[in-house]
Amino acid sequence: MTVILQEDFISSVAAALQYISYYHPADYIRSLAKAYEREESPAAKDAIAQILINSRMCFEGHRPICQDTGIVTVFLKVGLDVRFEGPAGGSPLVDLQGMVDEGVRRAYLDPDNKLRASILADPAGKRTNTKDNTPAVVSVELVKGDKVDVTVAAKGGGSEAKAKFIMLNPSDSVVEWVLKTVPTMGAGWCPPGMLGIGIGGTAEKAMLLAKESLMDPIDIQELIARGAQTTAETLRIELYDKVNRLGIGAQGLGGLTTVLDVKVRDYPTHAANLPVAMIPNCAATRHAHFVLDGSGPVYLDPPDLKDWPKLAYDPQDARRVNLDTVTREEAATWKPGEVLLLTGKLLTGRDAAHKRMTDMLSRGEKLPVDFKGRFIYYVGPVDPVRDEVVGPAGPTTATRMDKFTRQMLAETGLLGMVGKSERGPAAIEAIREFGAVYLMAVGGAAYLVSKAIHGSRLLAFGDLGMEAIYEFDVRDMPVTVAVDAKGTSVHQTGPAEWQRRIAGIPILQ
Repeated sequence: MTVILQEDFISSVAAALQYISYYHPADYIRSLAKAYEREESPAAKDAIAQILINSRMCFEGHRPICQDTGIVTVFLKVGLDVRFEGPAGGSPLVDLQGMVDEGVRRAYLDPDNKLRASILADPAGKRTNTKDNTPAVVSVELVKGDKVDVTVAAKGGGSEAKAKFIMLNPSDSVVEWVLKTVPTMGAGWCPPGMLGIGIGGTAEKAMLLAKESLMDPIDIQELIARGAQTTAETLRIELYDKVNRLGIGAQGLGGLTTVLDVKVRDYPTHAANLPVAMIPNCAATRHAHFVLDGSGPVYLDPPDLKDWPKLAYDPQDARRVNLDTVTREEAATWKPGEVLLLTGKLLTGRDAAHKRMTDMLSRGEKLPVDFKGRFIYYVGPVDPVRDEVVGPAGPTTATRMDKFTRQMLAETGLLGMVGKSERGPAAIEAIREFGAVYLMAVGGAAYLVSKAIHGSRLLAFGDLGMEAIYEFDVRDMPVTVAVDAKGTSVHQTGPAEWQRRIAGIPILQ
């Protein structure tokens, strides 16, 4: 019988969560670096460069890869010959869920690297922030043995929002469903990443298989080299090729690499069913594995910095824009896919702030902030530590703000918006009608973006925390024109162009 101390378990979980907040898995970086080398789309190459540079900065600075530090998921395999022990040799003070949650609490409130609390209780009601990112989502399996096998992950909301499930007929094609579904996911899951696919079992089993598969190492090139030996491996190779041939590319801008790997796990299922789940992992891939054997807490060794390429971000021919003096006429000259460097005062605000503002406008009330001729950045940053002005501050998914866009443009005089991923048809039409623009910052480059922010001032709705309205003083903040004043979207034109180009490129080699 192996004795695992409650404190050793908690300390190990907390340490692992801090670890994955700033260390990408090395296999992801090696794979992404290769994708950068072979990428031919200038917009996608620029986006991948930002992700790689951001990752190295986070490695060296021990700050979060992404401002969305995720919902914690923990997979536990507890040996039947394990006994947990609390203080002074007594019983544990809490159950496994409680131990995990205490580890999460310590990690997310660590004053040296405070992580963003994103978990809301009463999800269909008041949606109140729990303040410490608890509770985690814990899956427990009892297995033979005398050890505790632990996998921790922090899953961003943007990629989790794109999870898909379908109950196919037994004669239906999994490949056809995936290829039809991936384009509907847009760019909010921040490609290039991984796709986890679960096939079989029941509805909940398929989803669990898909999520667990994302914890596996990236090894698609090794699989291609040796050849498939199972149905699941055959599907992996076919989907890796065909999903990349969709031309979606990094951040949905169009390019050669949409996925770095496709994982497939299956499980026996009922004769009448073919459950299929698909969950993407974003550019902020965060997971770690360790084993507790009773010898004490586990603290993972840092990866080797040599696996991180040394790149300098220097966008050539980027247009510099002064946000304090920019006019609607000037913005109308910007072209889809063009890289801009923003300097000046940039307002912020996301879901909760938009809901509050549009409610006020509907009641005829005056807003506490003047948006006329201004730009708003959809962001929920990490709290600053030490001498930081703001913590990692990458963009949130702009599509969620589509429902508010027409009213904001019509009633406030807003000139432009900055976020990540594509805009929907209604938002694009409103942008065209009011001569506004939408700019895209790179998801997965939060720490890099934060270095362009040199001042931060709370303007309104302070009770909303990271969703409040701030005014950032930015200098040379890199963005890409995603929807121009005529309503042309690079998230439509880019993938269409690169799907045509890819037709003759052997992308698997």
